[in-house]
Amino acid sequence: MNVTIESSGNLIIAYLIGEIDHHTSAALRERIDNVLAYKKPKHLILDFKNVTFMDSSGIGLVMGRYRLMQSFKGSVEIRNVSSQTKKLMELAGLGNIAIIKEISVR
Repeated sequence: MNVTIESSGNLIIAYLIGEIDHHTSAALRERIDNVLAYKKPKHLILDFKNVTFMDSSGIGLVMGRYRLMQSFKGSVEIRNVSSQTKKLMELAGLGNIAIIKEISVR
């Protein structure tokens, strides 16, 4: 799993790449959390466009970043998920804590 992080003002965008599973999620969380703790943004976007696989660790990743963003009085948006992943996220209750947007088909 790889992540590219962009920062602009009060916005952080984390572009997730590859697989999110038990083996990759700890390093991913640490990398994102370090940037969030330093910048203390008001808005975090987690971009799933290039995620090839996700297990329940992906749900935990979002929930943990939501809790951290709450400590900054910030919000989370989940962007570019497949329709199947969106359904799973909504079943897990992530739709109650974050905006979830599917991949735009052009």
